[in-house]
Amino acid sequence: METNSTLLYYKDLEEKLAEKNIEQKVYELIEKTIIELGYELYDVEYIKEGKEYHLCIYIDKKDSIDINDCEKVNNQIEPILDEADLIKEQYFLEVSSSGLEKKLRKLEHYKKQIGNKIEVKLFAKIENKKVIEGILKIVEENSITVEENNQEIKISLDQIASSKTIYEWND
Repeated sequence: METNSTLLYYKDLEEKLAEKNIEQKVYELIEKTIIELGYELYDVEYIKEGKEYHLCIYIDKKDSIDINDCEKVNNQIEPILDEADLIKEQYFLEVSSSGLEKKLRKLEHYKKQIGNKIEVKLFAKIENKKVIEGILKIVEENSITVEENNQEIKISLDQIASSKTIYEWND
């Protein structure tokens, strides 16, 4: 017999999978339009904060992204999303830059950052640490290797809670 905590676990897992499915469908739906506008679709996140849902579209380009870029993309993709009606809940659409310190969620995100400094937060300790900060050296199908203090640490992707690039501020 399943306990309430087991049922809640499966319900949470089901919701997370549904959110990932929505993210992928939205990505595929709007990517071409965003490219045609002269931008890169960096990522899509569909998240619940409190009782509210947010569909976050992260864009990038060679030059910096400003509010006009976000508005331009928003105005083009909003009707596409409305017509597709992929999301049944009411949500807030947010279009923004991928940022100076970019979240790393996909294999291609990691591949673009080889040779750069990143921060990796782990679910469980590796080398007695839950946070590893160093140069991304190797990206493989299921793992990355980060050099921290002249030591290479191989990290399985399923061990990563979150990761991001680290922007080096010049004084």
